[in-house]
Amino acid sequence: MRDALVLATEYSIAIIDWMALIVILIGTVETFFAGTFALLKSPDGHERRDVWLRYARWLVAGLTFQLAADILESAIAPSWNDIGRLAAIALIRTFLNYFLERDLTEIRNRQYEREKKEAKEVTP
Repeated sequence: MRDALVLATEYSIAIIDWMALIVILIGTVETFFAGTFALLKSPDGHERRDVWLRYARWLVAGLTFQLAADILESAIAPSWNDIGRLAAIALIRTFLNYFLERDLTEIRNRQYEREKKEAKEVTP
């Protein structure tokens, strides 16, 4: 029974890692083309910020999938050395995710404040 669970977990980890790879790859390709277009089109940088915001969302999604795979992998790690390695990787991914999320929130708040300010300027 344990062997079947370990095998199912290993397949699950591989599938989730593939999903993370696909999410990050799609986000990177989209950002490459959208970023190139924004660099050529938008002199004020507003579109570039939007491109980077979307890319950060893709990266957060990919990191979240990778973290899920790490959690599953820690359940079947045979040694303390493996668990330590997984813990270090999970910690790094968690910090990356945290800081990306914080940056996204900060940018959203700045955009909200800017839009609110612009609305006040337009409305007498």
